[in-house]
Amino acid sequence: MSKRSSGVLMHITSLPGQFGIGTFGKSAYKFVDFLEETKQTYWQILPLTTTSYGDSPYQSFSAVAGNLNLIDFSLLKEDGLLEESDYVNVNFGENPEKVDYALLFEARRPILEKAVANTSKNSEVLAEIEKFEAENSSWLADYAEYMAIKESFGYKSFIHWDEDIKKGEETACEKYRTELQDSIRYYTVTQYFFFKQWLALKEYANEKGIKIIGDMPIYVSADSVEMWTMPELFKVDANNEPLYVAGCPADDFSPTGQLWGNPIYDWEKHKEQGFSWWIYRVQESFKIYDVLRIDHFKGFSDFWQIDKDAENAVNGTWEAGPGIELFQKIKEQLGDLPIVAENLGFIDAKAEKLLDDSGYPGMKILQFAFPGEDNLDRPHHYTQNSVAYTGTHDNDVVNGWYEKLSESEKELVSEYLNRRDDETITEAMIRGIYSSVSDYAIVTMQDLLDKDATSRMNVPSTVGGNWEWRMLAEDLTEERKEFLRNITVRYSRERV
Repeated sequence: MSKRSSGVLMHITSLPGQFGIGTFGKSAYKFVDFLEETKQTYWQILPLTTTSYGDSPYQSFSAVAGNLNLIDFSLLKEDGLLEESDYVNVNFGENPEKVDYALLFEARRPILEKAVANTSKNSEVLAEIEKFEAENSSWLADYAEYMAIKESFGYKSFIHWDEDIKKGEETACEKYRTELQDSIRYYTVTQYFFFKQWLALKEYANEKGIKIIGDMPIYVSADSVEMWTMPELFKVDANNEPLYVAGCPADDFSPTGQLWGNPIYDWEKHKEQGFSWWIYRVQESFKIYDVLRIDHFKGFSDFWQIDKDAENAVNGTWEAGPGIELFQKIKEQLGDLPIVAENLGFIDAKAEKLLDDSGYPGMKILQFAFPGEDNLDRPHHYTQNSVAYTGTHDNDVVNGWYEKLSESEKELVSEYLNRRDDETITEAMIRGIYSSVSDYAIVTMQDLLDKDATSRMNVPSTVGGNWEWRMLAEDLTEERKEFLRNITVRYSRERV
């Protein structure tokens, strides 16, 4: 990773555009241009995998397959696979600042089906698809079959399928492959669309000197192709259903803890296999990202295990994770990799040691620095090998956070940051991380744009109303660009 550098955190879905959600189209390329213009080095995004429960990018039907919502229709038109009339008059949502996922689920599918059908008329595209299938045979066929079968059962998770196909019996699989050929092809070809568009965008960014920081959730979803095809890697019962689920215990922010619902790994089995699935997963991640942020790094030292029938996360047990052995195996197989560890939440001595032993930079969140007496999250305690943030996708935006503080707490923040009279609180907080000793500083797009609390991306432990925020094209003014460019140069973080 580039030393003394900076970037912006904004997921693809939050880009402006005409399709009801941010895509890999024109706005994404303009965003890269903005990062180049303001001398940034990094564009940090959330997981690109296909979303399942609650529209969350951290709950996916596959650890590898891409989110079909991000496919841009204009680019498909340029490839001769759509006509503008196929999508120009379609309603993708009334509010340009919010994603309507339920509407998109209905509106996008017929358009993508047309594009898939049109590939059969283009021999060059068919050859590309065949090559894509061969290059991604380790996951693509399983994913496409899982999604097609899932759809045939009314989109129910595999645990509600008929017993023969639930257990993946070969005769049942052959039957569904025959019956669901068209649906399987849809899920195969749309993945070709996704990866072709994303890799072209990433190449454009890299050519401009911009690196992509991607995100890898620690867990997979209970409703996922991995749980269906490789249940032996998880703690499951005789029906291949989870015995336990993941989450976080109660704390000051969540009195009943966080009940995520993801299945728990059988780490002994992973160890027996030389952590081969994890090595594969990291390798696949670096095909589409330049830097990888690993979510919930604490879970590799020890993790909170909750009974599958629990109503909340209060009652659980701390269980040992794989520790440094996993990351040593990854390094042996893949070499030194640019990885960022998300070391937030309950971080004890064991978790701190794992971070130190790994050598990965951890995260510092400026919002966590207040209040408290000489809080260790304050920038004067930062180390160089860290990534400083105003906040993450799970935090309120700075304005929303600041509004909730008492007057005395607000005074403390302003005093600590030496805030000027002509400086907004977001500008002061951004200056706080950019001026810090941390090698890397990342600002959320909402904070750069000085947005209010309605732009918050996610409230942990809630379902509905999350992952919806989108910026407007006119939000990114020359004044905001100049501010970011100036503060980047002032604190020697400019891309060179």
